Amino acid sequence: MKKTLLLLALAASFAAQAQAPTTAAAPAATAAAPADAYTTMMAATITELMKSGEVPQLMQADAKLERAAAVAPQDWLPRYYQAYARVIACFVTKEGDEAKDNYLDQADAALAQARKLRGDESEVSVLQAYIYQARIMVSPMTRFMAYGGKVEDALTQAQTANPQNPRVLLLRGNNFYFRPKMVGGGPDVAKPFYDQAKVSFAAFKPASALAPNWGERQLLGRLKQYETATTSAQ
Repeated sequence: MKKTLLLLALAASFAAQAQAPTTAAAPAATAAAPADAYTTMMAATITELMKSGEVPQLMQADAKLERAAAVAPQDWLPRYYQAYARVIACFVTKEGDEAKDNYLDQADAALAQARKLRGDESEVSVLQAYIYQARIMVSPMTRFMAYGGKVEDALTQAQTANPQNPRVLLLRGNNFYFRPKMVGGGPDVAKPFYDQAKVSFAAFKPASALAPNWGERQLLGRLKQYETATTSAQ
């Protein structure tokens, strides 16, 4: 019974993570030098992607990223953001499980290309963990045993590569937030991860104007939920 509750709670957690897409600060060129056409296009596409909560808009951004990848085939970022777009599409789509798995297959393919292009190990591993979480969400009762450990392994790799990456703490907190207290979860267990993530986000500086910088809005939403629930319980 406890195992069933855990699986269902994890599915609820992963689905809730994606209902309000995470946002990144809009990438901008530095004042020292004007942005070139590629950087300008990528920055606009990333901003569009981070504001998208519907599959058609996500796929429009995906198509633009495909064109960016053709323009700059050695840049890992278009493939990384394609993977991000596709995993969010899995979370928000109303389509069936086969379509969701198809989005995740495409996300895995794009992320594998980003890794091959020597993308940032911490960021690639965090996104890999997110894909694994989405795999569980599609069918929690049959997939938790196969993917639960992979989520933690990917997050461990991400933390090892960059201990200051706030997205590691965010996803770890999300793993606990909706887990029943009887199996070691709940908001009180998640809260320390979120508190650490908030400090980490405040100190975090992306490696470039286009580098991954998503997740803070989701974190602030989780903390607001915690505060509301705690106030209501008093």
